[in-house]
Amino acid sequence: MEVNKINFLQSYSSILWLLGGIIIGSIFGLVFGEDVLIIKPLGDIFLNLLFTAIIPLIFFTIGSSIANLERTEKLGKLFVIMILVFLATILISAIVMICAVYLFPIHENIAIAKVPFEEVVSGSAGDQIAKLLTANDFFELLSRKSMLALIIFSFLVGFATLQSGEKGKAFKSFLDSGNEVMKQLLNIIMKSAPIGLGAYFAYQVGVFGPQLLGVYAKPMAVYYAACIFYFFVFFSLYAFVAGGKRAFKVFWSNNITPSLTAVGTCSSIATIPANLDAAEKMGIPSHVRNLVIPLGAPLHKDGSSMSSILKITFLFAMFGKDFSDPMTILLALGITVVVSIVEGGIPNGGYIGEILAITVYGFPMEQALPVAMILGTLVDPIATLLNANGDVICSMMVSRFSEKTKWE
Repeated sequence: MEVNKINFLQSYSSILWLLGGIIIGSIFGLVFGEDVLIIKPLGDIFLNLLFTAIIPLIFFTIGSSIANLERTEKLGKLFVIMILVFLATILISAIVMICAVYLFPIHENIAIAKVPFEEVVSGSAGDQIAKLLTANDFFELLSRKSMLALIIFSFLVGFATLQSGEKGKAFKSFLDSGNEVMKQLLNIIMKSAPIGLGAYFAYQVGVFGPQLLGVYAKPMAVYYAACIFYFFVFFSLYAFVAGGKRAFKVFWSNNITPSLTAVGTCSSIATIPANLDAAEKMGIPSHVRNLVIPLGAPLHKDGSSMSSILKITFLFAMFGKDFSDPMTILLALGITVVVSIVEGGIPNGGYIGEILAITVYGFPMEQALPVAMILGTLVDPIATLLNANGDVICSMMVSRFSEKTKWE
């Protein structure tokens, strides 16, 4: 029992520290009011460190991941089916969340910051797409305003390294080494997150008032309710798609351990062993489960997809903008797919996704990012449950579509 307690504290230590910093900062803001402006630079320092580390982190992480891929012709069809299943469930989860925020609006009376958007240069739709996907010069990739262009460039560098074979081995080692160094750097920076976010939250509460504290209550309630609904209803639906009533029973009788592991560790990666064991008990072929589950951990995240939509709608509300435009919603769906892919291989990768969304929509980074980070911290446990457990149900569907597996 003592071991379980220790494991729980270890798994949730970063979240507990962040929540502790936020709570202490809120108390400071309530007690000292606008006098807390004196500690605001602590929050600024944390954000500036995070901003400067993000660009090389994304380049090395994505480039290294692609460069280390191993391709075989035999797995080509299986890989395509897996990607289609991942994309379908990610988009469905995002649509469920969009429906939730429209049925239970969180955009009423929370315009807590009247800050102008970052300047967005006008132009034709084609020009806007070109500027979103590419940069005009190499040095422009080093700006967080070119986040999506940097991601695409990093993918291309990774593929070029993969295609170079033996001649690109030295550069691949460089990417791997840089990836490890930048991960450690981000871990070091994130150790100051409780202080940085605490200082920021103290500033927000001190300047905008204690009513700020209640702002997060409704978004959290909507998110948790939508996730619970998605977990039971849609995972059951996916199980029926994979093999009818028998698959439904097989899934729900074997996913308890993976579910508890996901909630207990708050990590999709840490849940891989439990998922693989459950998939074996379910009768999913080894070559399917051994591909889908390990790749699903970094690439497939239904919970993160839903939290991405929540953060975007919350930020639109915060800055008094309308989220009902069809193009805005389509762009949000596109961002959720990118976020699901990008955040998996990066420690605290959800913050990278948040920066991408903030950049694409032109929100002021210094005001929007801490709010999104706080929301991400509050919803992380149940998001991890959907992220990790979703890999098992996806492996069932992939097995059904690729191997015609039947659960007799």
